[in-house]
Amino acid sequence: MAQELESRLWDVVVIGAGPAGSSAARAAAERGASVLLVDRARFPRYKTCGGGLIGLSIDQIPPPVLDTVEQQVLAARFSLRGRVPVTDRSRTPFLVLVQRERFDAALVAAAVEAGVAFRSGVAVRGIAEDEISGVTVTTDSGLLHARVVVGADGTSGRTGRYVGVLNRGTDLALELEIRRTPETDRFDGSVYLDWGSAPGSYGWVFPKRDVLTVGVIEARGRPDSTRQYLDSWVARLGLSGHEVERSSGHLTQWREPDSPLRRGSVVVAGDAAGLLDPWTREGISFALRSGTWAGRAAAESAGGGEGALDRYTDRVLNELEPDIRAGERMLRLFERRPGLVHAFLGYSGIGRRLFLDVCRGRKSIGGILAGRAARTALFLARQ
Repeated sequence: MAQELESRLWDVVVIGAGPAGSSAARAAAERGASVLLVDRARFPRYKTCGGGLIGLSIDQIPPPVLDTVEQQVLAARFSLRGRVPVTDRSRTPFLVLVQRERFDAALVAAAVEAGVAFRSGVAVRGIAEDEISGVTVTTDSGLLHARVVVGADGTSGRTGRYVGVLNRGTDLALELEIRRTPETDRFDGSVYLDWGSAPGSYGWVFPKRDVLTVGVIEARGRPDSTRQYLDSWVARLGLSGHEVERSSGHLTQWREPDSPLRRGSVVVAGDAAGLLDPWTREGISFALRSGTWAGRAAAESAGGGEGALDRYTDRVLNELEPDIRAGERMLRLFERRPGLVHAFLGYSGIGRRLFLDVCRGRKSIGGILAGRAARTALFLARQ
């Protein structure tokens, strides 16, 4: 790490250059803060993820990043335990698909364009804070000093542990990147979701430009079963003989309701804060929004704005926490009554419209379940 990075006091240091971190860094720089963004990986780097962007995500990204979109989705196919699928279609796209390697690199480039200093291959070893030195970040390349730190280093990063984030649930996702052939053109323009046999599990197919992203997810704790689930899903799709470019896995986690989002001048965003929809496991929209809010608050706090970091935590709790809790209620229903959820999404006109509205960002699961009729229906369905 260059000597000047170690010797100076940064207004904001952001740890982790995924969607939350790059958004935080860009937002802070746009507010006039001096910002250093670091990540332990060498960029561009591969990231295990379906790569689906809903409307709430698209609203948060700079226009040049949209150049990374590889598929626009006009149809969703749903099946229950491999049975004959039902298809929902739309005249206009309701979802877009990206490869995270290119998408994340483009977000970092947008941050650098805004004035952010970026260093990859920097592993954080510790965080400490005092009234005299501010926040000191110990890395494998030296010490970094900041007025405010934004932690966006994912579910296994140090900042979540430092702040004290507690996880309420953890899932294991396994994913393959399967090389495209003419035979796989049948998946273009659509996403395919199959509700699995294990409680809360599902498989997916997301087509990209050069590959199909095929994966499964279920509660952590049975890795052999999850691997068998993936193998059977690939076979059911008729893709067993196709070339696999990558095979990977990752954990998804969502937060306990009372977990902190801040410790002193360190705040967390995205996966580091456990911000995720427990039912769909969609986290990009949570990362982009929380990262942007954290970056703005960090810049304001670094400039002497009192209460800025508290206002960030309040906003997350008021605007994102309700969707997480609603997603958890949907997950519990899905675990107990997957056939009912499948019928609602695949065969009910109301269910189809709500699914499309959520994908387009017009409604949220939290907003839908806040209504009395929806709460009553959810209660009766769980009996």
